[in-house]
Amino acid sequence: MSSRTTNLKHRWNVSHNYLAGITADAWGRLLRENHFAVDPVYWHRAGFITLTSLMNSRARRKEQRRFDKAVGQAKVAPPLFVLGHWRTGTTHLQYLLAQDTDQFACANTYQAVNPHTFLCTEEAFTRRFAWLVPRKRPMDNMALSFQTPQEDEFAPCLMSLRSPYLGISFARREEHYARYLTFHTVPREEVEEWKSAFMWFLKKLTFKYQRPLVLKSPPHSARIRLLLELFPEARFVPIHRNAYTVFPSFRHYFDTAMWYTYLHRPDLPGIDDRIIRRYNVLYDAFFAERSLIPEGQFHEVAFERLERDPMGEMQRLYESLRLPGFEQFKPKLRRYLDSLADYRKNEFAELDPVWRRKIARAWQRSFDEWRYAT
Repeated sequence: MSSRTTNLKHRWNVSHNYLAGITADAWGRLLRENHFAVDPVYWHRAGFITLTSLMNSRARRKEQRRFDKAVGQAKVAPPLFVLGHWRTGTTHLQYLLAQDTDQFACANTYQAVNPHTFLCTEEAFTRRFAWLVPRKRPMDNMALSFQTPQEDEFAPCLMSLRSPYLGISFARREEHYARYLTFHTVPREEVEEWKSAFMWFLKKLTFKYQRPLVLKSPPHSARIRLLLELFPEARFVPIHRNAYTVFPSFRHYFDTAMWYTYLHRPDLPGIDDRIIRRYNVLYDAFFAERSLIPEGQFHEVAFERLERDPMGEMQRLYESLRLPGFEQFKPKLRRYLDSLADYRKNEFAELDPVWRRKIARAWQRSFDEWRYAT
C-alpha cells in the first residue's frame, strides 16, 4: 500500500458524512456533474452514499404523501441568523440561543443532513443510528449528537446541490462550488433553486416546531442581501474573533472534520492559502452588504467578550434586538453555562512570525474593524 494511501486519515470511515442524507436522484445528478470522478480510495464511501440515497428516496416519497400539504401551508417567521466565519464561535453562540426553547427552535444535526425525510424518520433513526455520530465534534470538544443544533447549510446543499460545501467532497472542483458562498456570479435560476430548497426546509422546521428559527451557517455571512430578499425583517447577530486564533483553528478543522467527507484526495499543501482566500471572500461580501440590514435588526458580538461574560453579553443581545423574555430565560441559560464548567478549548502552537505577518496583511481590514492588535 502506498504512503499516499496510508496518509489518508479516516479513509475507511463512512460515518459523519453529510452526503449520507442525499436522495438517489440528487446523488446521480451530483456524480454526473463531476463526471463520476470519485477517487478509487473512496469508492467504498460512494457505495455507502449510494445505498443510503436509495433508502432516502423511499422515505422521501412517504414523507411527501404524509406532510407536503401541511408543510406548504406553514408560514416561516423572520429568523435570527447567527453570522461569522468558521471557528469564530458561531456554534457556541447558537448553542446559547438554542437554550431559549420558549422562543426559538433550531435545526438539529439529524434534520440538517436528512432534510427530505426527517419528519417521518427522525424519531426512529436517531435511536437506531446514534452510534454513527461521535459524542464530540471532530474539530473541537463541543457536544455533538443527532439532537444538537447544526448548520442549516447542509439542508439546501443536499436539496439543491448549490453550496460551497460540495467543494469539500469533490476537492478538485472546489473553485466551481466556491461560487455558492456569495452567489454573486451564479445564474439567477441557480439562485432560485437554492432559495426554493432553503425555504422548503425552513417550512418543514416551522411546521414541526411552530416557533421562530435560529439559523447558523458561516456561508450566510456572505449572503446578507439574499437573506434579506427572503426575510426583510430577519435579525442578524455576527460574531467575530481574533484572526490569529481563527487561522490555526480553521487549519485544525481541515485536518479533522474534513477527512470524513472527501471523495477526492485533498490538496493538502494548498489548504493554508485557500483559508486566506475564503476568509477574504466571505468578509468582503459581509462588509459590503451589512449596511443593508435595517436598524434594530443587527447586533454584533465579540467572542472574547462572550467568553468572559456570557450572561451579560446575552442580555445585551436580547436588549439590542428587542427580544422578549430574557428574565424568564436566565435560569435555563445559567444551567447550560454551568454545564460547560469542565469544557476545554483546543490549544494551538503560537503562529510563526512569517504566518503572523502574512495573516496581518491579508486580513488587515478585520484587525482594523474589530480593533485586534497585529
